[in-house]
Amino acid sequence: MMAEKNQVQNIEKPLPGEQILIIRHLHKSFGNNHVLVDFNLELKKGESVVVLGKSGSGKSVLIKCIIGLMKPDQGSIEMFGKNIPDINEEELDKIRAKVGFLFQSNALYDSMTVRENIEFPLRRHWIRVSQAEVNKMVLESLEDVGLAHTIDMMPAELSGGMRKRIALARTLILRPEIILYDEPTTGLDLITGKEIIELMIEIQKKYKTSSLIISHDMNCVRMAGNRVAILTEGRCYALGTYEQLQLNTDPLVKQFFE
Repeated sequence: MMAEKNQVQNIEKPLPGEQILIIRHLHKSFGNNHVLVDFNLELKKGESVVVLGKSGSGKSVLIKCIIGLMKPDQGSIEMFGKNIPDINEEELDKIRAKVGFLFQSNALYDSMTVRENIEFPLRRHWIRVSQAEVNKMVLESLEDVGLAHTIDMMPAELSGGMRKRIALARTLILRPEIILYDEPTTGLDLITGKEIIELMIEIQKKYKTSSLIISHDMNCVRMAGNRVAILTEGRCYALGTYEQLQLNTDPLVKQFFE
């Protein structure tokens, strides 16, 4: 009952046509473990929403369902007019070309140079551009993250923060409309983590991207989120600005801000 009350109080209803990602009544279970239970969330065009939850709350399952790596048991995930669980692999690839994904582990290829890592999405999606245009796109993406000088280096030569920036540059190469961030500051020291958050904000402003950020880092939650969704008990238990949720007296919400 308390969860329902919070949802009614905190969830803002976006204006028609503003939503770029709409998640409705999402359910996902593994045996008797009910990870997502009637999860609902909307991401507006140009905004950043942080999904905040404890370890094991279902954040990673949610993001895997959104990008089609995992199929939900019930519910819909609508992006660009398509329901992700219903479309085939070919249609899914077209959607993924519009969606950037920053992996928690960065997922850089150790045997490839920085240049080759960043070019990879262009090759994978068979985007037909000249080599001169590819070179320009790679350089622009690296300049966006302040690492143009690393273009011919190997991932092993880079610090953790630099690898995170290169992974973000690779995400930007296709100029995505939505960027999904999976724990973007995990494994980074406080100062480097703050730099990555500031970079995420700069990119959102420059390219007007919509961002869905999975995080338990309260610095990231406070700085990067226009709105914050608290994932607990498998649901979007509460939704609002950081300041609104900080004032919420519900124990399941309050625990994150103590």
